[in-house]
Amino acid sequence: MSIKGKIFICLLIFCAALLALLWLFQVVFLDSIYKAVKTGEVKAVMKTLTADLDSSDLFDVAADLSEQKNVSIEILSENGSTLYSSGRDDFLRQREPINEISRLFILTMENGGEYFERPFQVEGQALQIDEILQRSGPQPRSPISRQQMIYSCKFVMRPSGGVFIVLAATISPVDATVGTLRMELYFVTGFMLLFSLFLALLIARYVSKPIVSINESAKKLAAGRYDAVFAAKGYKEITELSDTLNIAARELSISDELQKELIANISHDLRTPLTLIAGYAEAMRDLPGEDTPENAQIIIDEAKRLNRLVGDVLDLSKLRSGASEMKPAPYNLTESLREITFRFAEFTKAEGYHILFEAAEDICVTADESGISQAVCNLLGNAIDFTGPDKTVTLRQIVAPYSVTVEVADTGRGVEPEELPHIWDRYYRTGKKHRRAAVGTGIGLSIVKSIMEAHGGAYGAESEPWKGSVFWIRLKR
Repeated sequence: MSIKGKIFICLLIFCAALLALLWLFQVVFLDSIYKAVKTGEVKAVMKTLTADLDSSDLFDVAADLSEQKNVSIEILSENGSTLYSSGRDDFLRQREPINEISRLFILTMENGGEYFERPFQVEGQALQIDEILQRSGPQPRSPISRQQMIYSCKFVMRPSGGVFIVLAATISPVDATVGTLRMELYFVTGFMLLFSLFLALLIARYVSKPIVSINESAKKLAAGRYDAVFAAKGYKEITELSDTLNIAARELSISDELQKELIANISHDLRTPLTLIAGYAEAMRDLPGEDTPENAQIIIDEAKRLNRLVGDVLDLSKLRSGASEMKPAPYNLTESLREITFRFAEFTKAEGYHILFEAAEDICVTADESGISQAVCNLLGNAIDFTGPDKTVTLRQIVAPYSVTVEVADTGRGVEPEELPHIWDRYYRTGKKHRRAAVGTGIGLSIVKSIMEAHGGAYGAESEPWKGSVFWIRLKR
């Protein structure tokens, strides 16, 4: 189901639930709620009167409560004389007042001095009440049902004599009120259903519209159209998603261009050594006197170049996929750097390169020796490719209290300021012109970046045009 349909259905269910609650509380439970409220009021009045029974203004309090709560109040002495009467005719609606009070007095005394009679209890006590009335003699009955009355009675013994308090409250019929509310609810329900239907459609469409727009642009992006624009607005989350997808589309476009350039460069880099290898091998096979150590060395050098190209691609692939796991262990970093410098110096001595190493002391670190060595070798190889006419590359070890930094400095043309932030990206190579002998695959620095991130270390570069470059990595001591 689409998000538009789900929003529509959820809103309809919400509105239906609200209408159901409205019907329950305004119609179904109205009578019960009304009786419960009235019962609570009668109990509260009895509690107040009992507390003020010895007060001099008892009758004033009783008059106020009778008026405010619409409750009849009768206060009698233990011999049956009336001390206070609110003057309401609630008792007369049921039976003769004297007989009704007698009935209540008997029930109160049989219940330990306190008696409460709810409307729904009276019918179940009809036989008991009749028996009680028979004890006090035959009395005329009123045709009015006692179900419409609430009685609260209490007998209180004081030093001056007992007092019998009787409260009576009439429960007004709520049938007419319920009928009125039901008629109103018919109209309200009809209006709410139409309104909720319209509102659900409007909100569903408004909420889903930017998502639908993003989905359409995402389909273009999935089809390889990196110029897709995500312009959905309306909500903070939708806007953030749109901006993120725009960044992703831009990065995918850049990555796609770089990969195309990489393929073109690698094709060129592979074709040249393969051509040389094939040419010299055929010459050594077919031409007399060409089977010389010099020609064999050319074939070996070009094979090594091919091996380096393939190795860089495989190394980056392993690091990115997690297949190449770093295994930190303590080792002498200074000694490892010294061996790498010696090896590079021997390899490049014939071509006139000078590889220098500067270190004030031996330092041990906990890291993956193979990974760090590979990172340093990549930086050295990159510096050798880009160094200046003096063919000098310097490897430095700089010790700080909590870290050690390895710097590789060259004297070449440097990196343009606008290119410096991108040199660690995959497939990125400085300059627009392809130069096989000087540039390489464009993934050496990306390998360094991946190795250092796996170690939780830092990396960076500083460069000024025509003043050389300094590439560095930093590890914790």
